[in-house]
Amino acid sequence: MGGKGTFGPGTPRKANYVSELLDGVWKVERTGGALPPLPGVSKRIHGRSGRTIFPGLPPMAFEVRGLSLHYKPPFNGLVDVLEPDGGDSFRGRATIGGRTFGHFAMRRQPMGTELEAQLVKHIDEAVAMEQSVLRMLDGMISTTEDDEIRGALRRHKLETQEHAERMQKRLEAHDTTPSMMREAGGILGALMKSVLDLARPEKAGRNARDGFATEHMEIASYELLARIAERAGDEETAKAAREIIVEEQRMADEIAANWDRFAELSLHEAGVVTA
Repeated sequence: MGGKGTFGPGTPRKANYVSELLDGVWKVERTGGALPPLPGVSKRIHGRSGRTIFPGLPPMAFEVRGLSLHYKPPFNGLVDVLEPDGGDSFRGRATIGGRTFGHFAMRRQPMGTELEAQLVKHIDEAVAMEQSVLRMLDGMISTTEDDEIRGALRRHKLETQEHAERMQKRLEAHDTTPSMMREAGGILGALMKSVLDLARPEKAGRNARDGFATEHMEIASYELLARIAERAGDEETAKAAREIIVEEQRMADEIAANWDRFAELSLHEAGVVTA
């Protein structure tokens, strides 16, 4: 059994390490068996999901489980089994029903596609971040008694849903789907822990504090994403990130304009009367 902090069999840290090892864009070449020629074929892997891309054909989606790629419907039963081959290379066996029918090699593609892989990682993290913020906003809305503040939170929840959808579409533009293993990557972990404590006192002030901090965390994330997208030549993603920044900044400004009100509400909730 793996102890705490080890890479014992089946531990989450080992799974994360293997997934990161496979993250990227890979050129695929046939090396034997019944596989057809594979000119122009590539695999795009990110976290626990990936796709095999055939030029001119719909991509074949798969789930990453350790060093095996399990294809999704309608290709059930098809599994690629990988074995490290030194450096950024893998040997692969194409199997169906557990029987090998072909062999291939996978080699990581050079800098240009590595830049795209980094871009995809940041878009994916933005999707996870927005999903976390949606849950955070639900917690804020349920613990806010002031009608005006609740209305502002509900409006921003609609904006946040749109932000998540825009980032999901940008992932799809890169033939990738959101990775469930990147639950915001710790970006909002501490904030989520405090915001979802629904029984805490002084909810108005703490909600405002956490919301203000979260908006600026999102702004920072999208500023970084916009610049990486520009360097990767993805103007659509850069444009989406900058437009989202405007809405995040507007929400942060709305909170900042009401600090006195939040302070009074917080003191009132705590039973403190001021002159």
